[in-house]
Amino acid sequence: MRVSVFIATSLDGYIAKPDGDLDWLVQADKSGGQDDHGYKAFSDSVDCMVLGRNSFEMVLSFPEWSYEGKRVIVLSNSLKEIPEKAIGKIELFSGSLTELMHKLEQDGCKRLYIDGGKTIQSFLREALITDMTITTIPILLGEGIPLFGKTGKDIELKHVKTESFKSGFVQSTYEL
Repeated sequence: MRVSVFIATSLDGYIAKPDGDLDWLVQADKSGGQDDHGYKAFSDSVDCMVLGRNSFEMVLSFPEWSYEGKRVIVLSNSLKEIPEKAIGKIELFSGSLTELMHKLEQDGCKRLYIDGGKTIQSFLREALITDMTITTIPILLGEGIPLFGKTGKDIELKHVKTESFKSGFVQSTYEL
């Protein structure tokens, strides 16, 4: 099973401002939504999305549900009930990542999309990520929520490709 990350980061390595704000990312895209930088093709290749509670709460605040037709699993030890707006759209999971991976493999999942800083960091620490596509946005935030945290060990990556866009975005793909 492929376990993938597809995420944008500021040039200084942040995925959001300290309060979780993503406005900088929306404002950085001068294409007016004309260029999705490969997101739709990536999303179409995924059969299950795994995100943490913080990312889930951010997505829940959007006017429309972003993951229609996708199986979405929210990792949380504190969330005990599915919010009304998300009933029938998500599953809650509070076990170990190994248990989750085993369950999803048994369910026939072929490719997972891992989203959210802490969730990505947890999957990396457990050596469960198989590939990452990181789009670097030409902005310095100075502070915020970092994409990467302490790993406990070196993690070697194999560079697959890098692509630059008219927007100034630079997208690199790696295998782990």
